[in-house]
Amino acid sequence: MTPMQTVTTDDGGRIEFERHGSGPPLILLHGGMAPPEYWTPVIPHFEEYASIVPQRPGFGTCLDDPADTTAADVLDREVRYVRNLIDAVEGDPVVFGHSYGALTAIEAATGADVAAVVAYEPAVLPEDYRETAALADRMAALIEDGRRHEAVKRYVERVLHPDGIDDLDAWLADWPVWPDCVALAEEVVRMNRAVERYRLPDRLAVDAPVLVSSGTNGPDFLRQSARSVHDVLPHSRFVEFDGVGHGGPGNAPEVIAAEVETFLRNHS
Repeated sequence: MTPMQTVTTDDGGRIEFERHGSGPPLILLHGGMAPPEYWTPVIPHFEEYASIVPQRPGFGTCLDDPADTTAADVLDREVRYVRNLIDAVEGDPVVFGHSYGALTAIEAATGADVAAVVAYEPAVLPEDYRETAALADRMAALIEDGRRHEAVKRYVERVLHPDGIDDLDAWLADWPVWPDCVALAEEVVRMNRAVERYRLPDRLAVDAPVLVSSGTNGPDFLRQSARSVHDVLPHSRFVEFDGVGHGGPGNAPEVIAAEVETFLRNHS
């Protein structure tokens, strides 16, 4: 197991991350309920980079009391965290985010010097979908009723398996991070509420080149949003991977890494 490294920001905050290899920095931001280990199958495909994998604040580290963090603070908190990490590494990094990490990567890049951004299915809701989503409220009601497992299960159903799955309970029982996800139920609610409140602007002021991508087997609303994010970026390329779902980078690392490598070579 790679030991966690820590840097201290100018305001006294702590940033904890794993560093793999050497070379130009590649910051990997995991998504909603995926742990940092999500990137384990991805890292070997970027051997020429120093892969930097932070632990998201509130998901195991960094916060003194995550319960004090409101939904309105969640995205701002993580954007500041990523910008501080960008400042702490040597050189302008490539920032590669998945799902909620992809949204964070793009927002962080609007106020930081980065070489490029890679965003796989950023967690942005289309306006028509937002009106009926209300996932945060439904999860919060289940938690208040003492049904924490059911609350997090709703998230898995809506995001990871939107087309259904034969035996979800069996799938969850085999999912290594499931107990940790249940323990973080309140944080998942705050994250979802932040996503539901986020409004995609008419233009995202990211000067660096951005690769936005999705998979044909992912949730339709995220595929739609990925294209919408691409449309409001000034220097963006959009790619859709056939037969790949929302788990994209972790589930099909060779295919996606090859496209990312080509994109980065063309914009080096």
